[in-house]
Amino acid sequence: MAWGGARLTFNPAETTPEVPIEGNVLSSGEEDGGTLCYTLKVNGIDHRVESSWLGESLLWVLRERLGLPGSKNACEQGECGSCSVLVDHTLLCSCLVMAASAVGSEIVAVEGLSESLTDLQEAFIQAGAVQCGFCTPGLIVTVQDLLERVPEPTELEVREAISGNLCRCTGYGRILEAVQATVASRLGGSRP
Repeated sequence: MAWGGARLTFNPAETTPEVPIEGNVLSSGEEDGGTLCYTLKVNGIDHRVESSWLGESLLWVLRERLGLPGSKNACEQGECGSCSVLVDHTLLCSCLVMAASAVGSEIVAVEGLSESLTDLQEAFIQAGAVQCGFCTPGLIVTVQDLLERVPEPTELEVREAISGNLCRCTGYGRILEAVQATVASRLGGSRP
């Protein structure tokens, strides 16, 4: 099985997978009972992940190991979008990605979009598109991805883009309003 550019072999008689070290990115961790150590590049910063179990999701590692709580854990099945992140500029549900498979990738979580509030986040606040806030980080990452690819999306394109993000509070009207305000602001050159 290919895994982060390394070749992973596993002997069921052993408890530790054998993972070749490539640039000190992966090591088998035989010294600590079959765990892995690797480095993830998240929000432009290399983070060393120690004593990791092979099956840990990227969501779990982001939240529990790296202390980045923005991506939310709601369904763990890739159905709600609250854990959306960008991996090599591709929008993914981090609950469905094994963290170790993201070694060598550029990961951007909601915390990495900006050091302060983005114009999109400000538009969400002003439009009242943030209510309980649980879905908001995933929606922000999703819409930010859309706007980078399609700077002036139609309402249908926005609806399609956010169709994988569940929100039980807003009814989506205010979210659409926030996206429209952001697009108008960016075209006009000022923040909402």
